[in-house]
Amino acid sequence: MSDHHTTDHSLPNDGEHATTHFGFRQVDKSSKASMVAGVFDSVAAKYDVMNDVMSMGVHRLWKRYTVDCAAVRTGQHILDLAGGTGDLAAKFSRRVGPTGSVTLADINLSMLKVGRDKLRDQGLIQNIEYVQADAEALPFAENTFDLVTMAFGLRNVTEKQNALNSIFRVLKPGGRLLVLEFSKPTVEPISKIYDWYSFHVLPKMGKLVANDSESYQYLAESIRMHPDQETLKSMFEQAGFENCDYQNLTSGIVALHRGYKF
Repeated sequence: MSDHHTTDHSLPNDGEHATTHFGFRQVDKSSKASMVAGVFDSVAAKYDVMNDVMSMGVHRLWKRYTVDCAAVRTGQHILDLAGGTGDLAAKFSRRVGPTGSVTLADINLSMLKVGRDKLRDQGLIQNIEYVQADAEALPFAENTFDLVTMAFGLRNVTEKQNALNSIFRVLKPGGRLLVLEFSKPTVEPISKIYDWYSFHVLPKMGKLVANDSESYQYLAESIRMHPDQETLKSMFEQAGFENCDYQNLTSGIVALHRGYKF
């Protein structure tokens, strides 16, 4: 497995245009958000099916564990950022009850619509709000939420540090952030198998299930370009979070990062 991880520093391009990575490619920084949007517009309708196929259902265990670790209470206000098709929001909605609220936010309208329709089909309409929002510039007041969660979304953000800073601002004192994200496997044989699976099997699955191999090639590449566990922990600390830690799940294929705002 390559140690090629980056913290999204901009690179000079002909002295004037900042660039960033889109998968393994360098693109103009101003273009990345719309390119990522194109990926999720393409995969939105098949997103849940592909998650089950890609992870053999294990993504449901990772998400359930994240919700359990969140330990939310009745009446709390939760922001599920990059909440996509609403897997976490559905669980939080039931736990915070009618006196609490869940805001499902996603930059991508296609994903937001899929999530809204799915949750309404489940009868969850009382305490969930849907907001199209950019993680780097959240449209909420300071000190609004008791908890912010972000599952498999941070790696697609152009400026991850800006997103973490923005999340810190909207959290209440005493609130915390949980980020569930693909990370760097800690066991070498698993690393090798994971690499093979990501670059040989995943795009083929994307072609078969969603008729879209390119988007899943990008998603595999975006995982490799995401900061490793210790780098992301230091980015939490840079944003002002305290008591930061992380837990490797499935030998570090995924990590759950936590940080508190005091």
